[in-house]
Amino acid sequence: MSPVIESEEHQALRAAVAALGKRHGRDSTPEALWSEAAKLGYLGVNLPEAYGGGGGGIAELSIVLEELGAAGCPLLMMVVSPAICGTVIARFGTDAQKTEWLPALADGTRTMAFGITEPDAGSNSHRITTTARRDGVDWLLTGRKVFISGVDKADATLIVGRTEDARTGNLKPCLFIVPRDTPGFDYRPIDMELRAAERQFELTFDDMRLPAEALVGDENAGLLQLFAGLNPERVMTAAFAIGMARYALARAVEYARERTVWRQPIGAHQAIAHPLAQSHIELELARLMMQKAAHLYDRGDDAAAGEAANMAKYAAGEACVKAVDQSVHTLGGNGLTREFGLASLITAARVSRIAPVSREMILNYVSHQTLGLPKSY
Repeated sequence: MSPVIESEEHQALRAAVAALGKRHGRDSTPEALWSEAAKLGYLGVNLPEAYGGGGGGIAELSIVLEELGAAGCPLLMMVVSPAICGTVIARFGTDAQKTEWLPALADGTRTMAFGITEPDAGSNSHRITTTARRDGVDWLLTGRKVFISGVDKADATLIVGRTEDARTGNLKPCLFIVPRDTPGFDYRPIDMELRAAERQFELTFDDMRLPAEALVGDENAGLLQLFAGLNPERVMTAAFAIGMARYALARAVEYARERTVWRQPIGAHQAIAHPLAQSHIELELARLMMQKAAHLYDRGDDAAAGEAANMAKYAAGEACVKAVDQSVHTLGGNGLTREFGLASLITAARVSRIAPVSREMILNYVSHQTLGLPKSY
């Protein structure tokens, strides 16, 4: 993929991260790659320079994740720790929260998980039942979360709950930093078919006591703070999907060039070549939308970024599933062997269609918000 519309700085970043990914490859341990990426400053490229970051934005961070994915070694926690949690704390955290967390997130010595999904709320954040109530100067948090990545290794989890608005009595979103060793913070692994280094967890807490300083930002900011993290999440999910698809497509193209049947490489046949070419085109288009979404977000246009981030995530998810499926099919039986390493991507690719928001909810968003059609829900 030729980054011809990118700045020289972005092209240099892309090349440097690609070289790092090539050194580690698909068999690398996430811990070793995370450590080296952190030392090179890649994990915190989006965080403020005043707190040890690179002073860039989601555009730069998405390049890092995409290139690591294209090398076969994506770091899922980049979506969560620097992109969601780092962004929210940088934009809305107190000075003490920024000082405590941002330098450590930037240099990789600490990580954060993100807890929003609930078993009954699904994609409807307005139905979140995790609630916080005041008890003197403290907060008491009660609720349940599911499919929360990397909780066992993260130093803390940024939990999305709801508090009661003193003026209206309505519940509004709020975010709390919950260290892993907080009494009452219980987490259990979910048995997943998906093979990934980062495990998924169910969280439960009942009147878990948190100090006043656990609350991030202004309790009246509500949805503004929440979507400050969700839009980067969508952009980074797109980067994750595009990187994965590029890895699969590269393996398929290499195989199609070399595998010879009936005196010529199978890639000479249009039945093999055309679907691979289509996937390449679809990935280029998805990347363009991802770049647009990152650009809009980084310049502070949250409303436009929300629309573009949803579209980017949708386009990348669809392109990823198709590219992985076609890559496996190109290799035939070899596509299902451990030697070629593509079969495990069949399940992983579908995550980009499902999480963090389903393709159907994105279509709902575009039909209602962009096209002005009536709501069906």
